[in-house]
Amino acid sequence: MDKPAATDCAPPLTAATIWRDVPEQNRLLTVDFFERQVGAAAIAADYLRKDFWSRLIVGLLKIERVELGRISCFASVKPAVANSFHGLHGGAVAAISEVVSIACARTVVAEDNELFLGELSMSYLSAAQVNAELTVDAFVIRSGRNVTVIGVEFKMRETSKLLYTAHATFYTMPKAKL
Repeated sequence: MDKPAATDCAPPLTAATIWRDVPEQNRLLTVDFFERQVGAAAIAADYLRKDFWSRLIVGLLKIERVELGRISCFASVKPAVANSFHGLHGGAVAAISEVVSIACARTVVAEDNELFLGELSMSYLSAAQVNAELTVDAFVIRSGRNVTVIGVEFKMRETSKLLYTAHATFYTMPKAKL
């Protein structure tokens, strides 16, 4: 992976660039908290890239099967996306759901139609621990001219136990008639 350019990175965590009215001690405590969450002495430049979270989420996925109206992937629960209880973080579940549901919607909606995510609902039924292997299945529930609804299920790869579900509603942008 190429080293990020200065324009790809957020500004460093310093009082001059972020907190002008916060006392130095509070700033240091906040920066220290984030550095401990990352597990490093300093936040690496790659963590500050604009597209870091997209790369992180897509890096967890391995495509198994793509069909019309259905996508199946494998996902690994890495420590980078774990919460303090050593389970898959809810935000990572939502991000994976979004990425997989967009890909699934694209299997039935023409590429020239612009989609936007109108709603994403999540159900957290159980937790996936660090190093667990998951199967992520996305499928079309309904696809019409203006609305596409996608369902996503997260299951344990070995036991097929249902852990998380998601429903994503995509709206097709109307085309301008000029």
